[in-house]
Amino acid sequence: MPWKGQTMEEIRVEFVERVLNMEASKSALCREYGISRPTGDKWISRYQHGDPMEDRSRVPFRTPNRTEAAVEGQIVTLRKKHPAIGAKKLKRMLENQGQPAPAYSTINAILHRNGLITKEASKAATPYIRFEKKRPNDMWQADFKGHFAMANKERCHPLTVLDDHSRFCLGIDAKGNERYEGVRESFLWMFKEYGLPEEVLCDNGNPWGTAQSTGYTNFEVWLMELGILTKHGRVWHPQTQGKDERFNGTLKKELIRFREFRDLAHAQKQFDEYRLFYNEERPHHALNLDTPSSRYTRSNRKLPSKIEEWEYGPNFKTRQIKSSGYLTFNGQGYFLSEAFGEKKIGLLESSGAPHTFLVCYRQFCVAKIDVNERIITSRKPFRLAG
Repeated sequence: MPWKGQTMEEIRVEFVERVLNMEASKSALCREYGISRPTGDKWISRYQHGDPMEDRSRVPFRTPNRTEAAVEGQIVTLRKKHPAIGAKKLKRMLENQGQPAPAYSTINAILHRNGLITKEASKAATPYIRFEKKRPNDMWQADFKGHFAMANKERCHPLTVLDDHSRFCLGIDAKGNERYEGVRESFLWMFKEYGLPEEVLCDNGNPWGTAQSTGYTNFEVWLMELGILTKHGRVWHPQTQGKDERFNGTLKKELIRFREFRDLAHAQKQFDEYRLFYNEERPHHALNLDTPSSRYTRSNRKLPSKIEEWEYGPNFKTRQIKSSGYLTFNGQGYFLSEAFGEKKIGLLESSGAPHTFLVCYRQFCVAKIDVNERIITSRKPFRLAG
């Protein structure tokens, strides 16, 4: 081609000069240079007026709808403060503060323009859709988020508890281990602060659902004494506790990955600050960008000052569990759990299954036994009707 090795500006000047020197017709030269006649006329006009021959920027001279610098600065500052919060939530947070907020697509563009968003973050921002209980405190979800090392070389085990209906975070407790005593301490203050739930959904491992021998844990028995049913996720299916699993991922993404924790006290201080932000300021996709605190109310069921003795009805046969966890009935021993040691249970004959008795602790059925086969046929707990 005749313009090989030339710059685009030089090619355009050459084209115009050949047209003006009438080396060939304008149409023929346009075909030779591979341009349309209007484009050829444009370059001729620029040449004659002394205008530059390079491509001009397509950015308009004025952008009347461009976000004000002050507003963009607020968005950038808020994003840097909360680097894992996306455009939709940033918009709602600004609106909740009474600040002007452009469309979330504009906020997203601002984040891109300022290098504050990544492909990985975009991919991870897809919200989950999950089943939820109808009312606050119908169910709480509890779990330990994976432990991590602190600056003092010790490990922190964050215990997280979430209300299933509202996603309200009831507690993030920095623990040095995952034992029952510490879990009970945390639940006690939550019960005092927020009242009692109907159910608690948790994992199958210690301290939630594994005793020294097969059976119930101290945690489960303690909750039954407070009128709370413990439920467990399916083994190897952590998604059963999807909301708390999701929250633990959010806690890691929005707080833990950006901070260093000196010790448990320092971790607890930062957990408390984040919990306040999560409940009161941070919009939630599953709540139509409302905050969890706007959907949560405390339970009307208060923590009792003492656990009263339970009275079984006249249809029950009462027995006391041995310290070893065994129940003796009709001359046969059945292992229930050491957690029931020295406690009184009631045996109720099943109306729907012959030769079957329900083993009841307070208002809960904790096992079924077949007196003919002399075996326990079920250990799945449920609340008795009435």
